[in-house]
Amino acid sequence: MHRRLLTVFFSLLLVTVFGFAVFKAESNIPVDRLYALHLSQAPTDSEWARALPRLIETRGGKKNERSRLGDIDADTVHTSTASCHHGSSLPDPIIVDMRAFYTDQELFLRLEWRDATKDDAMNQWTFDGTVWSSAASFEDGFGLMWDARGSFPRFNCSYACHISDFGVSADNFHARNKMKMARPDTTLDLWNWKAGRTGQLGFVDDRLIDEKGIRGDLPGELFRPNSLYFNAGSSRQPFTQGDAPLIDAAGDSIEAVFRMAGSTVPGYLTDRPVGSRADISAFSRHEEGRWIVVLSRKLNTGDPKDVVFLPGDESGVAFGLSLMDNTLIEHFASGSEERLVLMPRDITVVQGEEYK
Repeated sequence: MHRRLLTVFFSLLLVTVFGFAVFKAESNIPVDRLYALHLSQAPTDSEWARALPRLIETRGGKKNERSRLGDIDADTVHTSTASCHHGSSLPDPIIVDMRAFYTDQELFLRLEWRDATKDDAMNQWTFDGTVWSSAASFEDGFGLMWDARGSFPRFNCSYACHISDFGVSADNFHARNKMKMARPDTTLDLWNWKAGRTGQLGFVDDRLIDEKGIRGDLPGELFRPNSLYFNAGSSRQPFTQGDAPLIDAAGDSIEAVFRMAGSTVPGYLTDRPVGSRADISAFSRHEEGRWIVVLSRKLNTGDPKDVVFLPGDESGVAFGLSLMDNTLIEHFASGSEERLVLMPRDITVVQGEEYK
């Protein structure tokens, strides 16, 4: 059994690394999966470099489509126009390289994709020496949706999207509706990474999707505009003319410290999550035109809302991936049926050696 597994892994590595057109497998193990091998400790850069990749194609997104500020956090994964998944002129797809390992206690996921710009300063404020102005910028990000209960027989990102009382399929897409599940007995575990608001603080927002929509594993809003208008309860929209920030990145009042022309401060303030909303850690960096994000989470958090990862489960867990490129609205989405499979613990990787 182990010999056949190794044959599959080495063949997959040849296909991926050397671009061989022919895949020869000597077992019935599916190759269209993201496989996680067991380690005794958190993976090193060397281990990530030789991990088995799963290349996931995401399609249908669009850059820089500004949403209404009032809805900015009501649904940062799915509020869109029809070009999100359908339309006559769609941009080139974005390929995401996903890799995975696990230890006795934790799962580690690595996502890497091309993105020429590092967008992690949503609505950032800039001081010109006299007044503050806010950039009309957003942030990069992604959402991982897990079919935690195995509710869908052929799960993918589009299949999971249910808007009002119908799913996103063929011509059934309607623009600017909120994402929610059509059936009350189905939920998805949603991991939402935002390059600025969560990435800079090293976490992923642990959320869920049910028939009521998208919400945090613990209720409450983590993000709020750093805006005089917003915090004063003004009827005027944040980030409009005459508005100004309240505090800087260090938490000091804007008026408490002298500001040079060209000074910048965050457009949004983030409260660190607690409890079950803080289950997922993230380390991210943008280099040479690529995002690299490494996530870690316990295999079993003990929260019934969260997906459980079981080593040796051949069917694995189905998931979908959505990717945002400097937008909160029109995302790229995976259309393939993706599954994460944690291989048995006795198939491991030892640094400096081959798979054993």
